[in-house]
Amino acid sequence: MSGVGKMALGDPQADYGSVAAVGLFVALMCVCIVVGHLLEENRWMNESITALFIGLGTGAVILFASSGQHSRVLVFSEDLFFIYLLPPIIFNAGFQVKKKQFFRNFITITLFGAVGTLISFTVISLGSLGLISRLNIGELELADYLALGAIFSATDSVCTLQVLSQDETPFLYSLVFGEGVVNDATSVVLFNAIQNFDLGNINAAKLLQFIGSFLYLFGTSTILGVAAGLLSAYIIKKLYFGRHSTDREVSIMMLMAYLSYMLAELLDLSGILTVFFCGIVMSHYTWHNVTESSRITTKHAFATLSFMAETFLFLYVGMDALDIEKWRIVGQSYSPVKSVALSSTILALVLVARAAFVFPLSFLSNLTKKTPGGKISLRQQVIVWWAGLMRGAVSIALAYNKFTRSGHTQQPSNAIMITSTIIVVLFSTIVFGLLTKPLIRLLIPARHLSREPSALSEPSSPKSFLEHLIANSPDHPDPENGISLRRPTSLRLLLASPTRSVHHYWRKFDDGFMRPVFGGRGFVPFVPGSPTESSAPFLPGNEN
Repeated sequence: MSGVGKMALGDPQADYGSVAAVGLFVALMCVCIVVGHLLEENRWMNESITALFIGLGTGAVILFASSGQHSRVLVFSEDLFFIYLLPPIIFNAGFQVKKKQFFRNFITITLFGAVGTLISFTVISLGSLGLISRLNIGELELADYLALGAIFSATDSVCTLQVLSQDETPFLYSLVFGEGVVNDATSVVLFNAIQNFDLGNINAAKLLQFIGSFLYLFGTSTILGVAAGLLSAYIIKKLYFGRHSTDREVSIMMLMAYLSYMLAELLDLSGILTVFFCGIVMSHYTWHNVTESSRITTKHAFATLSFMAETFLFLYVGMDALDIEKWRIVGQSYSPVKSVALSSTILALVLVARAAFVFPLSFLSNLTKKTPGGKISLRQQVIVWWAGLMRGAVSIALAYNKFTRSGHTQQPSNAIMITSTIIVVLFSTIVFGLLTKPLIRLLIPARHLSREPSALSEPSSPKSFLEHLIANSPDHPDPENGISLRRPTSLRLLLASPTRSVHHYWRKFDDGFMRPVFGGRGFVPFVPGSPTESSAPFLPGNEN
């Protein structure tokens, strides 16, 4: 990994280089945290952009100090990204997500994340085939253009966490971030399918097989994540590790979450989807089975690991962006105009492809909504379109996978693809990221941020939940005329409000079977002398 040269393991000079590289990153992460804290209230900056700028600045200093020889101390590694950095970020997102918001928007999220990504992939691939092929940058095959479609269809869900607030805009957050997780998984699956697909002989049967394999991957990845979460809940509920050691509880939660991701990767499934749904299930069942001290520990430990991985990731991307090897090859083979033209073309295709599915699919989603508050307004659609324009480390990792070998390339056409990917990622993250917060303030005034007009908003307190519960009870009288309202039949309830009806029957099944078996709020095992559930009494449905 170290960029100081090829040395034998155990060589003192190699050990010194590794220690220096790690020490530099640790110091830079400390700087990022301090600067990010000082800029917390800034309406433009966020921690991801701060880390990116610090990474770029450090890369420039190293480049100058080495007399233009190199600008990085670590070579960009897909394994480091996909195996070590991405899992804690995605898991924590699932662990902390507001579950009601996510599942009430699940159909729309899946529509945007799966169907929308396929539309974006098609637009970018066809656009690349029609426009980039005219730039004469080298011999690119059909597989290369399709790979570009998959690479630039991957949004940056990590940056979305920084620019959108789950508390101020819960509906937009759940929509954009949920779409981002499904989008990343879909893009990676598409990319891998293209790599293994025989493009020389395409027919209807193979396309159906491709769609079937995608649905299989989506379903089995989700099932594996749910199974891992339920298994951890059952083990902790039955064995009750906290009786002896809270450290074991925390350890088993962390290890089983990571094990679910690694199993998915070993089985050629989507680790992103698996670990995301594992996080959701663990927060619903496992977290309530551990002692109170373990709950506090896991909540902050997962958030801390995610935060450190995000900071390291943006530093990593920023420093790697100035790697002189790629830029030197591009500078020797192509004019600056051609390089700018390629990056501009890709960026334009990203803008068009995003709009090509956000607005039409929002229109289709709104047709299924009965109340105006449940629909995605035009202003919200603009924010969803804009917030999903950022491209990040997933795009870079896929580009390195396609156009380099072990992080290096000597072929000009591959090098310019890498540099163009870096330019698009930097431009979209910095420019679009800087403008996202002001855009939200402009389109959604501050007085509406904390109570965004949506039928999907949740009760803010146990009291409001009880009022909501009583108001919707079958025997609750109409306050205006004093007569009782008859509860509609199950079929009428399902047709009138399918989302609420499904949630109602899921809650009955959850309370009647799932929680007694796997634990959860209100079903925590009592052991004399151990911490008990001392919080507010259990209220079915009153949870994030």
